[in-house]
Parts: sequence; structure tokens; C-alpha cells
Amino acid sequence: MNALPDLSRDYANADFIPGADEFPLRWRADAAALRDGLGERARSGLAYGQSARQRYDLFLPEGVPRGLMVFIHGGYWLAFGPEDWSGFAAGALARGWAVAMPGYTLAPEARISEMVGEIEAAIGAAAVQVPDGPIALCGHSAGGHLSARMACTDLRPACAARLARVVPISPLADLRPLMQTAMNEKLSIDAAEAAAQSPALLRKREGVDATVWVGAQERPAFLWQARLLSEEWDCPWHAAPGRHHFDVIDPLREPDGDLTEAVIGGL
Repeated sequence: MNALPDLSRDYANADFIPGADEFPLRWRADAAALRDGLGERARSGLAYGQSARQRYDLFLPEGVPRGLMVFIHGGYWLAFGPEDWSGFAAGALARGWAVAMPGYTLAPEARISEMVGEIEAAIGAAAVQVPDGPIALCGHSAGGHLSARMACTDLRPACAARLARVVPISPLADLRPLMQTAMNEKLSIDAAEAAAQSPALLRKREGVDATVWVGAQERPAFLWQARLLSEEWDCPWHAAPGRHHFDVIDPLREPDGDLTEAVIGGL
């Protein structure tokens, strides 16, 4: 029997982005600048559980928040934390929204199924801090997967009645191909977990608006993942012209950015 092909190259984003190493440095610098600029309106390291990574950051606008936007970071469930991404709260904050950025336990210390439960708990905790207005979820890459999971029918978060919209950005919607990558040595995805935790294999809850977002210049595997989720959920998808996997989230920094509008516009 022939061995299954190694799909690691299909999901290797940095190898195909010029200056890829500079992006995390820029993200961290922008994140620190936003937190410093907000002063007491930046609340970092709020606990939603007992372990070290069960924390979230909450950023508050001036005045009463119009709602709560949640941004879930990526990194293939293996890297980063909420402190790296604060800069992407800027657009929603300028429009009067509170923004929560949850952390979660990374692989190999946790399986993806456990991370899903952690994000569910983190959103519930943030919703208590911002008790009024709609909730809009977005997440990037692995965070796109986790944000999409929150809208699946098998989950009913405590704040489900307030969940108005989810915008998975460059989501990993079908976990099965990742079983054929080197990353799976740490992720340990098996067939059962792929079936249970792939949003593209699950139903979207009625009443939650969804748009799938992806960069038009991303790896073909990510374009396929985005298109698959949009087809299975019967929802729109948008391939942002000229955007690759690392800069596709940049418009979240701007109050009039097209991605900011997609996440919170009209709510």
C-alpha cells in the first residue's frame, strides 16, 4: 500500500511570504504600543481558568461598549499568545467596541478538542465583563478554526444568545489534511478528532451570520479550506485581493478597514 503524501509544504506559509520573519516582530511592537496607549482601558491577563495560559486580554473603548468583538489568534495551535496581537483591536475600538483576545493552552500540552473548550470558557468570561450588546467573533488561521467552532451546533456557549456573527479568517476548517503534515507530531490529530472538530464537517447554528475571509494570494490549501467552509455552511466567502496569510488581518487595525466592517459592520 502506498503511503499518504506529506502535505507539510501545502501549509507552510512563511516559506512563500517575503520577509516573513519580520511580521511577528512587528505584531509584538504594535501590540505593546496599543496597550501602552490605552492605559487603564487595557486589561491584560484576566483569568478564565486555573492554568497559566487560560487568560485573556480585554480592551475597552471610550464610553459604553457597543458590543464585544473577540479575536482568536493563530499559530497552528502551537505558538503565540494574546499579547502578540493587541494591535489588531484598534479598528473595532475606534468604532466603540470592546475587544477580547483569549489565550489557550498550546499543543502538545493540549489537544485541539481541549482548546475548543477553553475558548468557549474565555468568551463566556469576557461576555460577563461586557454584558451588553452583540458578540462578533473572528480568528486567524488556527484561530479561524476556533472561531468557527464556536458557531457549530454541538456547542452552546453561555452567551450564545448574543453571538451575532463569526468571521473565520484563513480558517483551518477541515483538520483531516493536517494529519499528513509534520506538525501532527505535536498536534496528534487522529481521525476521530478531525471528524469531531472540523467546522466544515459540522453544521453552523441558525441565527449566526457568517462570512469566510481569506487572502487571495494565500497558499492553495488555504483557499481550498476557505471555499470548503463557505460551501458547507452556505455562507459568503471573500478572497481579499493581494493579501497573503500574514497581512490578511491588517485591515482590522483600521476603523474603516474592509475586514473590520465584515466583522462588526451593521451590528
